[in-house]
Amino acid sequence: SIVPQLQTLIQSADPGSDYRIDRALNEACESVIQTACKHIRSGDPMILSCLMEHLYTEKMVEDCERRLLELQYFISRDWKLDPILYKKCQGDAARLCHTHGWNETSELMPPGAVFSCLYRHAYRTEEQGRRLSRDCKVEVQRILHQRALDVKLDPDLQKRCLTDLGKWCSDKTGTGQELECLQDHLEDLLSGCGEVVGNLTELQSEDIHIEALLIRACQPVIQSHCHDVSDNQVDTGDVMECLVQNKHQKEMNSKCTVGVTHFQLIQMKDFRFSYKFKMACKEDVLKLCPNIKKKVDVVICLSTTVRNDTLQDVKEQRVSLKCRKQLRVEELEMSEDIRLEPELYDVCKTDIGRLCSNVVFGNAQMMECLKERKKQLSQQCHQRVFKLQEGEMLDPELDYQLMRVCKQMIKRFCTDVDAKNMLQCLKQNKNSELMDPKCKQMITKRQITQNTDYRLNPILRKACKADIPKFCQPILNKASDDSELEGQVIGCLKLKYADQRLSPDCEDQIRVILQESALDYRLDPQLQIHCAEEIPGLCAEEAVAQEQTGQVEECLKANLLKIKHDLCKKEVLNMLKESKADVFVDPVLHTACALDLKHQCAAVTPGRGRQMSCLLESLQDKRVRLQPECKKRLQDRMDMWSYAAKVAPAEGFSDLAMQVMTSPSKNYILFIISLGVIVLFLVGLLCGRITKRVTRELKDR
Repeated sequence: SIVPQLQTLIQSADPGSDYRIDRALNEACESVIQTACKHIRSGDPMILSCLMEHLYTEKMVEDCERRLLELQYFISRDWKLDPILYKKCQGDAARLCHTHGWNETSELMPPGAVFSCLYRHAYRTEEQGRRLSRDCKVEVQRILHQRALDVKLDPDLQKRCLTDLGKWCSDKTGTGQELECLQDHLEDLLSGCGEVVGNLTELQSEDIHIEALLIRACQPVIQSHCHDVSDNQVDTGDVMECLVQNKHQKEMNSKCTVGVTHFQLIQMKDFRFSYKFKMACKEDVLKLCPNIKKKVDVVICLSTTVRNDTLQDVKEQRVSLKCRKQLRVEELEMSEDIRLEPELYDVCKTDIGRLCSNVVFGNAQMMECLKERKKQLSQQCHQRVFKLQEGEMLDPELDYQLMRVCKQMIKRFCTDVDAKNMLQCLKQNKNSELMDPKCKQMITKRQITQNTDYRLNPILRKACKADIPKFCQPILNKASDDSELEGQVIGCLKLKYADQRLSPDCEDQIRVILQESALDYRLDPQLQIHCAEEIPGLCAEEAVAQEQTGQVEECLKANLLKIKHDLCKKEVLNMLKESKADVFVDPVLHTACALDLKHQCAAVTPGRGRQMSCLLESLQDKRVRLQPECKKRLQDRMDMWSYAAKVAPAEGFSDLAMQVMTSPSKNYILFIISLGVIVLFLVGLLCGRITKRVTRELKDR
């Protein structure tokens, strides 16, 4: 055929030694040499390398590009035509590849196999044994960087992937698109092609400079944020990790973002494609997750092992420390883009198209969109999103949007706080004057989520683990494992708090929830559900206020007589019952009576309705002069409670006792009850004696 004859002709001309021998190339590339390669001496073999480095750049001209690719096509198939590589690697080839010339062919060493042998040794670690000399490795890397520019320059890749290129990538004619296309279809490729594409992808993860086009696109980010790692002679995955961490910097352009995301998506196909992860965790994977190939499955397997060991408080974690550190990096990277969690993405694809089609991927925006529209999601997608939220609440560092929006506030308020307590720390500082409004808004979002289901509040779940089955089992029985509880369990615990029946730890947590939801109606899912008509109808102005300070709750209480729906009325009555139990959960009253609490009730321990009783006793005591606003609010509350008692009679003896003990007239009521008991006792005693005497008289007859 004509190709071997051309190969022989080019070999005899040897343009690799001096590009000027190829007159057509020399003429076509003269302008590029004068601008891009003027620092290299005329006739130097490095001119060809310089031209290749500028292939597909602005400095390259079309005619030179075509001539250069034609020449490189043959040079890539006979490495003797690259004199620098041949000179620097001759000794290494003899030592490691058992050959003394590039053109030796045999069954064991077919054409082109020498270079394959060299690059296998180029990326070996010291532990893996014999490696290339430094000079030879530099040249091998140079050739690899050039080869990656075009699949036609990689003989092995083109030969083995010819069928797959035609089948999957016939429309991919742009620069670098063919290799990207093969990587995208990795699972569909024929075994020979899959192997060579897999090997090249594995090499890219260790040395991203092989991806010359990506490196060029990402230069602004590398110079601004990754120069310390890009200057290192050995990459070992540091540059790509740095690019991923800086994906949303202002220097990042669309080409770089697309390239980095593409590489991240490819890495999910095989954990070997993440060099740093592979090196840190390969022993752990072999021991704990054998026969698992997909990176996402490996991450799930290892992180589940870490979580189980942590929960069981084992003395020695099964996953090594170096692997745990890298595992955390991988988990955080995956939380940034829903596509990096393929199982979640696959079940939510339809919902994304239906509900979030205008939202761009990355920056966890798509995930946030699904969370905000959780009630509209399909069942399978809803289950996955709920499970993801459960994991994020256990480990808030995995909540990408929370960590991004509140980054500065975390530095300000929570520097010494363990990652698992990050959300708790932010909640405690939410109302600080120094809190950033955007972060405050994000914290409120997460509080709303937590209050929809006790399983999304790990601290509450732990504190109330005995109380929930004791008091709220009917709610748990009605709900399936997959359905959310819409705040029913927390609502149940709130009522038991008012009855003073919770354990101390659970009581503390519910008090906090009561205080928060009394200030912001959105934190009470049951109130929102049952008063969906009343809130916009009776309290529209209060509901749209940017800063929620309990005005919606106050409005509903004031309009109690106008509420028509029984379930909404019941929720407002429950609020009144809760506020009666503790002044802290009635923010309007608490604000109005702050001075009086300080002066009249300073010695009274907060909680269990003690301070509320103190205020009510002060109201009745003519010697005490309460603040006018406090006096008015207390009188309003008493009227509300009086009405509530008529509308919602006490359920059972415990509720009756609670109403009596917290009543402002409790002393009078107790006196009447005691008097009644004494009268009954005396009547019983008297009746007993009369009946006894009558019985005896009948017997005597």
